Amino acid sequence: MTRPVRVRFAPSPTGPLHIGGVRTALYNYLFARRHGGKMILRIEDTDSQRFVPGAEAYIIESLEWCGIHIDEGVGQGGPHAPYRQSERREIYLKYALQLVDAGWAYYAFDTADELNALRAQYEERGETFAYNASVRERLATSLALPADEVRARIERGDQWVVRFKMPADETVRMHDLIRGDVEVNTSTLDDKVLYKSADALPTYHLANIVDDHLMEITHVIRGEEWLPSLPLHYLLYRAFGWEATQPEFAHLPLLLKPTGGGKLSKRDGDKMGFPVFPLFWQSPTGETAHGYREDGYFPEAFINMLALLGWNPGTEQELFSMQELINAFSLERVSKSGARFQPDKAKWFNAQYMHRKSDAELAALYQPILRAHGIEVTDEVAGRAAGIMKERATFITDLWELTSFFFVAPTQYEEKQARKYWKGENPDRLREVREVLASIDDFSLENTERIVHAWIEQKGYPMGQIMNTLRLALVGAGKGPGMYDVTSFIGKEETLRRIDALLANLKPVE
Repeated sequence: MTRPVRVRFAPSPTGPLHIGGVRTALYNYLFARRHGGKMILRIEDTDSQRFVPGAEAYIIESLEWCGIHIDEGVGQGGPHAPYRQSERREIYLKYALQLVDAGWAYYAFDTADELNALRAQYEERGETFAYNASVRERLATSLALPADEVRARIERGDQWVVRFKMPADETVRMHDLIRGDVEVNTSTLDDKVLYKSADALPTYHLANIVDDHLMEITHVIRGEEWLPSLPLHYLLYRAFGWEATQPEFAHLPLLLKPTGGGKLSKRDGDKMGFPVFPLFWQSPTGETAHGYREDGYFPEAFINMLALLGWNPGTEQELFSMQELINAFSLERVSKSGARFQPDKAKWFNAQYMHRKSDAELAALYQPILRAHGIEVTDEVAGRAAGIMKERATFITDLWELTSFFFVAPTQYEEKQARKYWKGENPDRLREVREVLASIDDFSLENTERIVHAWIEQKGYPMGQIMNTLRLALVGAGKGPGMYDVTSFIGKEETLRRIDALLANLKPVE
């Protein structure tokens, strides 16, 4: 019988959540939803020295902003609580000792100073020290010391660790859902620490295996930096006798720098002016980093962009709702090679989502910006302005520069535009246009355009010259939408007032 799909996102609270981590969470979420499964959020905070206050809350807020909904875990609860590893510490010692009793692990009493001295001796001989089968029975371990001495050391409070007893010269055969079959010989691996008495906490290797088993995880989808740990994890499942319920593994490709060489880092973002975190972050020491949310990205655009960094749908489609991503997602179409991050493509995605938004959606987002500029209008008016100009915008924050003339009459006039159009016969022709506009009762876009165009054609005036002179009066610059979008928006009275202001205040170019 196939088990229900259960995946987990298990970040460490050591700082802000990198967008590579968000992508890992996203692929877990898409996979779980695609298969009708559950997604668990587990916080792996066993490394107390690297713990950063505020990081856990940041992770949870980031996932919420992205629309990645957790079924169980920190902030949600569930049948396998607690979901913070620091609150599960009493669980792990039992399993570490179970491995020792079964002969799969051993106590090691070496101090940090002793290990550093050993490494130095090896370096002097031009060799690299590895804690493995070649040395473990010659060091201060339970494999070399008499049982009563081991017991005495533990009872008197000597610090110790439990190390995994890596089998000597064995080929570990593994399968990765993205990379296929992988083989590693254990002679290339060392005896990893699983548990430390100093802080009564497990290392990642023990804790994640135990928790994945107890939380009934069926698929582990994580970054490729964990691929070298896969042989140890396979062997731990064997050592515990959990092979029948061992999860399937999938290791995701790296997110690469825009230049393509190496893993994407905060430094790359700082240097090239783009965020590498979903939200603004301020560390306890005051260091800050900007985020996609605060830089004006829509969460759905951010998620759409991330989904296609390392996965492709097998079609030409680029724009996906979350539900469409769920329907299309499969691990089989995740790339083995790293995905190069493209800042301009991220902006392109945001622009596409901007263009798709309704006037009502835009109004809600644009109103705070209008109020910040002292503009109080209805949502209908705010949405109409944004809707007219949204095709030219990438971010909501672009809209003020693109639409300010709808709300504020020009008091200065763009020099280049004035030099070109505020000369010769144009001022007199603008006076004529004013009279035509003043005679119109139905000031709708279509009616105004029909009447003014008919008048221009009847007079034989150059259309571009008349329209650009009118634009100078109404907008103050050579930008903006069609003139009749402007006249219908600001209305007849304001249109005439702006024409009068240009005629009264700007001296024509000789």
